[in-house]
Amino acid sequence: MFRDKLQLVVIGLFSLGFIFSGRAAEPLDLEQKLPIDPNVTIGQFDNGLRYLIRVNKKPEHRAEVRLTIDAGSILEDEDQLGYAHLGEHMAFNGTENFPKQELVNYLESIGMKFGPEINAYTSFDEVVYMLQLPTDSLEQFEKGFQVLEDWAHQVSYDEEEINKERGVVIEEWRLGRGASQRMLDKLLPILLKNSHYAARLPIGKIELLENKDNEAVRRFYKDWYRPDLMSVIAVGDFDPDYVKGLLEKHFASIPKAENPRQRKYFPVPDHEETLFAIITDPEMPRTDIRIYYKRDVELDETIADYRKAIAEQLYH
Repeated sequence: MFRDKLQLVVIGLFSLGFIFSGRAAEPLDLEQKLPIDPNVTIGQFDNGLRYLIRVNKKPEHRAEVRLTIDAGSILEDEDQLGYAHLGEHMAFNGTENFPKQELVNYLESIGMKFGPEINAYTSFDEVVYMLQLPTDSLEQFEKGFQVLEDWAHQVSYDEEEINKERGVVIEEWRLGRGASQRMLDKLLPILLKNSHYAARLPIGKIELLENKDNEAVRRFYKDWYRPDLMSVIAVGDFDPDYVKGLLEKHFASIPKAENPRQRKYFPVPDHEETLFAIITDPEMPRTDIRIYYKRDVELDETIADYRKAIAEQLYH
């Protein structure tokens, strides 16, 4: 059995050799820029908001739409640690067109569930909102874009709702305080030494999550939820021109920010010496040894870049 499988592998590789040897005769400019899928429509409105549209017929009558904010916990001020994540939660606690719990009630009323069809996350560098919408109901599909627009610039940030949601995020913080998180807290200052990232975990700090400085929560939204830092992506079974019209209707007129704060990007500094950490916790049931190699960011911009990336993946 093993010999038969080995022969099949050898025959397959031999066949691939013929295929690639035939292609090798064709001239290929490795410095050519990687082409963009011609089925993707990419555009930008005057206010700076970018959009990407792609038709995908499977699954039928479904589309995924996302609102991405190019700002995460890395941009929090010292009095905001955890508020990028808290702000993400607040998007589900009332907007201009969906007061208080009406947004959640509406989405659930049309059969959508949190997790697979309604979701969001906050990371160091971005906040992303995701909806899977039916496209066989134009009313429900169009209303999904209204939800995205509300998240982009019309979240209510009601005082009572912020205070309620603080408790939800604090419970998330408590649930995450196991051995792995306690050890990670000790690892990150070593792994990310002298980097802003080490002090900006998205979950934040409990003492700030417990206080009542709700203006600091609203300030993060005002500073960073703005069209020049936003993109909307729509992929699914729909007419792309119709979707482009919906994007223009809901996003092209969002006003630009006045005197916008600079969106800084933070490096993880190099170091000559080898850094190490020996970390223990009485609740950790196993022993791990890890070696990290820090490398500069390498972007796949040309065919040569992509070829190198594939070769390195095969090697590793």
